[in-house]
Amino acid sequence: MSGSAIPLTEPVPAAARSAMVEDPADKFTPGYRRMALIILTLIYVFNFVDRQVVNILAESIKNDLALSDTQLGLITGIAFALFYSLLGLPIARLAEHGDRPKLLAVAVTIWSGFTIMCGFANSFAHMLVARLGVGVGEAGGVPPSHSLITEFTPKDKRASALALYSAGLPTGALVGLALGGVIADAYGWRVAFFLAGVPGLLIALLAFVFLKEPRREIAKHAPKVERESVWTVLKRFAALRTFRWVIMGASLQGLVFYGFTSFLAPFYLRNHADELATLAAGFGLESTGFLGIALGLTLGLAGALGTFCGGWLADRVKGDTLKAYPTVPAVASLVAVPIFYALLTTASLELSLVLLAAGGALTSVYLGPTHAICQGLSTPRSRATMSALTLVIINLIGLGIGPPLVGLISDYAHNTMSLSEGAGLRMAMLVVVSTGIVSGLAFWMARRTVDADTVS
Repeated sequence: MSGSAIPLTEPVPAAARSAMVEDPADKFTPGYRRMALIILTLIYVFNFVDRQVVNILAESIKNDLALSDTQLGLITGIAFALFYSLLGLPIARLAEHGDRPKLLAVAVTIWSGFTIMCGFANSFAHMLVARLGVGVGEAGGVPPSHSLITEFTPKDKRASALALYSAGLPTGALVGLALGGVIADAYGWRVAFFLAGVPGLLIALLAFVFLKEPRREIAKHAPKVERESVWTVLKRFAALRTFRWVIMGASLQGLVFYGFTSFLAPFYLRNHADELATLAAGFGLESTGFLGIALGLTLGLAGALGTFCGGWLADRVKGDTLKAYPTVPAVASLVAVPIFYALLTTASLELSLVLLAAGGALTSVYLGPTHAICQGLSTPRSRATMSALTLVIINLIGLGIGPPLVGLISDYAHNTMSLSEGAGLRMAMLVVVSTGIVSGLAFWMARRTVDADTVS
């Protein structure tokens, strides 16, 4: 299909165009916007605590439950991504017309409960089911949050707000990796799962009590918008060349991020074991605890900085055109690839961790601009659907394929090519991070049509 802009007279109902004339964010006070953004970001932080804590515990789980790298990849990847992706669109459609704060509260309760259940797993099958449950709950987290933020945030600050929210991803990784490693060393990996899940139950209560549904306020000032079918909405998105290029770039960047980070702890424990033990002993820690803190700080702080700077930079330099939104992640994706190559092949643990901070920052840049672009391609009543569709594709490719692909290549290299487990895993991770080149080129291609395709 043509990549030109889809005429507003066809896909966007007249009432929706009328509703878009006035910025709905004007109906909400700055104080409420800040409070709501803080609560939603906290939800996202613990979304990733529960999602990422398994990564620092991966080697302990592998040894305790006698798993292969392929099974480890399935637990950290497809087990979560499958239900997360399958339920994303139905939950988003519910969010388009239901009470989003209540939906969020229920979702957080579900995924936190299943995270606690991971601590009871005593086999691959039990852990797989528990991770599926985490995916079920987290499917209801991001789409309602994205649409809420878009509605209560002024348009000229949208990328920055979404980037701040997206910073919950690396922040959650920091908390999950750092505390997960320390707790696992002190009390075992099962206790780490218990303590990762409990805070989410309290945050669910915060969302239920304090968040308001903006749709009620907007409805007082805007005409009623006729509901479109899901297929109408999906066809409109699929017809946009900008969406196709951006979703390709984001999905491949997700493949890099999830495939790489899911096996970072096993990579360091296998390839830098002696140096890691020596450094950990200097701090009075064991290897897993020290590694959790090191990975949490490098990935978490650098990732949060990269995420926020990506959105801030795109908002800052966009001017009269939106080309900055895909340009920023395009450049970051391409620059990150040689940095990943270097950190995976250096013999120095300290240098590898320094390079990891740089790579972690660059690979997080795409989040704010990607969601800002995609939200701008959608009408007010289809924003949660757009968010869900974006996440479905990114997670099926990035999270669903990334970790299992690394595990499969690693097992093949070890079993068939007779490489050590450490060398096989290094080779697998080098293959996966190479897809960042294609990701950068895809984002760059979106520059040609982003202005014409943006409708709100």
